[in-house]
Amino acid sequence: MSDVRVIIHRDSEREERVVTTGTTAAELFSGERTIVAVRIAGELKDLAYAVADGEEIEPVEISSKDGLDILRHSTAHVMAQAVQELYPEAKLGIGPPVKDGFYYDFDVEKSFHPDDLKAIEKKMQEIIKRGQKFSRRVVTDEAAREELADEPYKLELIGLKGSASHADGADVEVGAGELTIYDNLDAKTGELCWKDLCRGPHLPTTRIIPAFKLMRNAAAYWRGSEKNPMLQRIYGTAWPSKDELKAHLEFLAEAEKRDHRKLGSELDLFSIPEDIGSGLAVFHPRGGIIRRVMEDYSRRRHEEEGYEFVYTPHATKGKLFETSGHLDWYADGMYPPMQLDEGIDYYLKPMNCPMHNLIFDARGRSYRELPLRMFEFGTVYRYEKSGVVHGLTRARGFTQDDAHIYCTREQMAEELDKTLTFVLNLLRDYGLNDFYLELSTKDPEKFVGSDDVWEEATETLRTVAEKQGLELVADPGGAAFYGPKISVQAKDAIGRTWQMSTIQLDFNLPERFDLEYTAADGTKQRPVMIHRALFGSIERFFAVLLEHYAGAFPAWLAPVQAVGIPVGDAHVRYLQEFASEAKRKGLRMQVDASSDRMQKKIRNHQKAKVPFMIIVGDDDMTAGTVSFRYRDGSQENGVPRDQALAKLVDVVERRVQV
Repeated sequence: MSDVRVIIHRDSEREERVVTTGTTAAELFSGERTIVAVRIAGELKDLAYAVADGEEIEPVEISSKDGLDILRHSTAHVMAQAVQELYPEAKLGIGPPVKDGFYYDFDVEKSFHPDDLKAIEKKMQEIIKRGQKFSRRVVTDEAAREELADEPYKLELIGLKGSASHADGADVEVGAGELTIYDNLDAKTGELCWKDLCRGPHLPTTRIIPAFKLMRNAAAYWRGSEKNPMLQRIYGTAWPSKDELKAHLEFLAEAEKRDHRKLGSELDLFSIPEDIGSGLAVFHPRGGIIRRVMEDYSRRRHEEEGYEFVYTPHATKGKLFETSGHLDWYADGMYPPMQLDEGIDYYLKPMNCPMHNLIFDARGRSYRELPLRMFEFGTVYRYEKSGVVHGLTRARGFTQDDAHIYCTREQMAEELDKTLTFVLNLLRDYGLNDFYLELSTKDPEKFVGSDDVWEEATETLRTVAEKQGLELVADPGGAAFYGPKISVQAKDAIGRTWQMSTIQLDFNLPERFDLEYTAADGTKQRPVMIHRALFGSIERFFAVLLEHYAGAFPAWLAPVQAVGIPVGDAHVRYLQEFASEAKRKGLRMQVDASSDRMQKKIRNHQKAKVPFMIIVGDDDMTAGTVSFRYRDGSQENGVPRDQALAKLVDVVERRVQV
């Protein structure tokens, strides 16, 4: 038997090892129970793979991103096996790993019930304990069709070989190369227990699945298209240890408490009435206060930075979006046209930039006016599919805090640097402080303009991003069709990442709109355009802050900053006078003069997450003082009225949390 030389990569270390022909990856890493697969020449392989001479092999840990995907996809197979053992008539869809878990789609006669999930989970535990072996088998297209003749959805996937999409999860089943089926084999007898069309890789055995839980079920269209049959989807999660699963479930429980849709209803901030339509929200008075304060502060800061305010209509002739290219590249995300004025197509605008270009082009521009910074709270409309609409974070109508900056090529780098610094500082003012940056580069299948222009724009953005000293993550192919972008990714109070501000550099729209300015030498030059949305949308940013603060907004944003609670009726007038003084200083204060007992009033306003409760009894009236009660239940008594007012004003002006 001949020798095989391989190189094992572990981070930056390289180890050369000589083994016999036929040695598997599992034997290379014998005893290392956290290794679940290997990567060779960029491709993931099962541990059953026999290594070849000269190969460079990288072990894949179960806790790595690839390792977690393998764990979760293997668990999805176990779930599908359990479903078919319990419901033999179930037809298999797709079961890819997703963020923090997995799902599998099934065609069944009746919708799954929570009790069904418990039974499926129990059956999964049995399969895991059996230690069934995941065994890869290469098959021809014809053989796969014959074996899977009773699985209509799998037959469709076989026909997609080479063109399967990552977007709907089909690429976990079939790729561009050979077709494979994974058999689940009995650990003792080697008999076939179950099989599935799949690219793999998988764990060596089901016994290696340490901890999992089925979360919920939902309806889902086959491969995400409303034209296809409706299937039943079961979601689950799997983790390398029981402790990690427990921590994840605790995290989900905390996230559920912070769900902006739940808090929006409990705190009477907004609603999405069915009579108006999915993804179209209305803000109630309390939510309206928060939104107005957010917008007012943003306006003030923009004015200080030299932005000029513009306003544009909600609808436009379709020709404008032909010029911009949106009808070529973005039509699926737009509402259908309205035919007006003897058959002219009008569209609700999905973005503001084409209209801002018309403002720039309304008259001749001089280099002396540049950089010209236009800003608008512009409401836009995008036809999101019903399955992805989610409260305020994924809506069909929303207001962007949209800015477009027109500058010279020489001003470009400095303007981008100033813009990114401004964006980060303003986000910090709203209480977000943990960031990293993402650089989205050209999608080779979806772009306009020359490669040289894209290269220049991308490298300029990269240089600007690196100056901030923050982590910079690549997003290959994630740019809009007209230019690369920097996205600010912010972490909230429980560690979730939200995409916030975006800054896009654009050489193409000025070209399409034939925008020009007169340079110092009298020649006509093309401006560079910078697209910048700071919040992304007011609605989405509102939702992020609502979840970040769990509804307990800092006093400067809170709809009610302080509420007066009298010990008895005799103390109401004193508190009303104090509240009047507070209002004259710009504070939002109310007095609860209801007939409820004092302790009930405290509970009510505690639930409403009011930052300050101002309590007054006989001693306070005699001494000219008030007592502070804070959200955490602590109290500060005997504070002189002028000091109490000064404290409230100070907390609001400094925008600090209490």
